[in-house]
Amino acid sequence: MKKIAFFVLGLLALASCQTRQAQAGYIVQVSLGPWNAPAYSAGQIISRIDSVSNLIPVEKVIIGWSLEKDLYREVGEYLHGKGIKMLCWLPVFAETEEVCESTPAVDLWGRIPGNFNLTSGEAFRFNCPSDPANAAAIVAVYDREFGDCGFDGVFLDRIRTQSFVGGVSGVLSCGCADCVARYAAEGVDLEAVKAAWEAEGDAFLSVSGYAPETGFTFVNPLAADFFRAKGHIVSNGVAAVADSLRSRGLEVGMDLFAPFMAPFVGQDYAILAQHADFVKPMLYRKTTAPAGMGFEYELLRTSAPGAHGFEGLVLSWNIMEAPEAHIACLGQ
Repeated sequence: MKKIAFFVLGLLALASCQTRQAQAGYIVQVSLGPWNAPAYSAGQIISRIDSVSNLIPVEKVIIGWSLEKDLYREVGEYLHGKGIKMLCWLPVFAETEEVCESTPAVDLWGRIPGNFNLTSGEAFRFNCPSDPANAAAIVAVYDREFGDCGFDGVFLDRIRTQSFVGGVSGVLSCGCADCVARYAAEGVDLEAVKAAWEAEGDAFLSVSGYAPETGFTFVNPLAADFFRAKGHIVSNGVAAVADSLRSRGLEVGMDLFAPFMAPFVGQDYAILAQHADFVKPMLYRKTTAPAGMGFEYELLRTSAPGAHGFEGLVLSWNIMEAPEAHIACLGQ
């Protein structure tokens, strides 16, 4: 059975301080920023992990995705001396334009969905999950840029299509020729999906129920078929990347949307769990960025105000920024 890892911080940690028992094997993340210069030095990271390790048992460190090889080698030497595994934080279907050629994902009308502008002014697009060249390219990036850095595994991020950040266009994707054929093989005619959306508008996304075991009950059966097929297509694209990396003897973790949002971005937990050693649902209680539950839900409502949705929240962290008082609570 695959492990599910949750990352908590702040109010959640404080609220549970009196009742949460110490747990062995915490996994922590170090966000270095994008491909350019890292946000922290190796010394800063080592110092931080050292102090955190005095508060909670650290089993693995997910770090990336700057291209500074010497940083990983220095941090890895320290971590391995402590018996801690180091996993490479690797984007798959987005933010790869700087390091490899890729085919972009398009919506059902052949348009590239709008990019999300980060607070830094940067933007990124999503790539087609069906194109095997895209999967091969990101594996080649790992081999070229990270394969000799001492990583014990990889943590796959951006393993989805765009969310409601790009409006409905980002969710009704990918509609390239390869994906049209993939949907057809799943029994879904994308022309019929387009026609249904154009006829019904937001109501196409309406749901009448949700259960953790079975997911959404969409009002329109065609919407149910579309999102079922999308989950198969995207998740099998992720599986190809994961299996290739696992064949190199690497552990594989995956960053997933929360279960209630995952169907919209093509993440099928049942498929993905078969190709990962652990998965981490992105249960962020409050953040004005992609994967924040309140943020994503508000975008859903803005993009499709005529659809009936629901509510849901939780939290997460970058260990370099987490207050030590909150970390200490977890070790009590």
